[in-house]
Amino acid sequence: MDLISQLNNAINYIEENICDDIALSDISKVTEYSEYHFGRLFYYIVGMPLSEYVRKRKLTLAAIELQGSNIKVIDLAMKYGYESTDSFSRAFAKQHSVTPTLARQMGAILKLFPPLTFQIKIKGVQEMNCRIEQKEAFEVYGVEKIFHSEDLGKVSEFWEECKADGSIENLPETHGIVGYNQNENKVSYMICAFKKEASNTDGYKVIQVPEFTWAIFHYDGLKDHHDDQCQIPHLFNQAYSEWLPSSGYKKADGPDIEIYGDHFEEVWIPIVKNN
Repeated sequence: MDLISQLNNAINYIEENICDDIALSDISKVTEYSEYHFGRLFYYIVGMPLSEYVRKRKLTLAAIELQGSNIKVIDLAMKYGYESTDSFSRAFAKQHSVTPTLARQMGAILKLFPPLTFQIKIKGVQEMNCRIEQKEAFEVYGVEKIFHSEDLGKVSEFWEECKADGSIENLPETHGIVGYNQNENKVSYMICAFKKEASNTDGYKVIQVPEFTWAIFHYDGLKDHHDDQCQIPHLFNQAYSEWLPSSGYKKADGPDIEIYGDHFEEVWIPIVKNN
């Protein structure tokens, strides 16, 4: 099954079970991906964590029902999986900028999120520098942090923390590897260097990356790797949303790698041929 069909299957599953306590593991079962890898695919294609999308859909449907019926707020909270009216009201106000009570008034403006539909879309002519390479197993070592799946956007803060406390200053190079350990709603990330025979790994975590075929996306001509210059998020977005759906490949069950070189950056994504 192609990626677009799997994404649409996931959206249909969410809509059919929107009143239930939907877990990422449940959604990923209607796809060919593990819960971690599907969550990561969704994040880069849509631009938000899957859990946030589900929450926005629940609060959209709750708002529509609130305005169109006499349902009690407590009953609405229970229907969409909130344990109390307080927790529901806080989440509702955060999305819609009004309380459930004010939302019932005529003229109240609500922020509604319709269900997503995925399709292959031809975008502007933007060059994509991609190559496919087979690499033998290798090891990396470095400093690790476990993120909640909703905190992927805080990786840059982890880099700044490690620079400030000196924990990565003895690494001969600094790259990033994400997703080498998979746990529900948790994402493993390491600032790392490639392990060589003479590498001193004392005090660092060492992990082995299996042999994979990699799709490697390259951006050249950078002055530095600061946030305003960094192309890693753009490369991941290109890889997942533009290249992967029509490439004839799918994401393999392995980690993604971020390469920070002299005036260039790369992302490495493990891939396998579609069946």
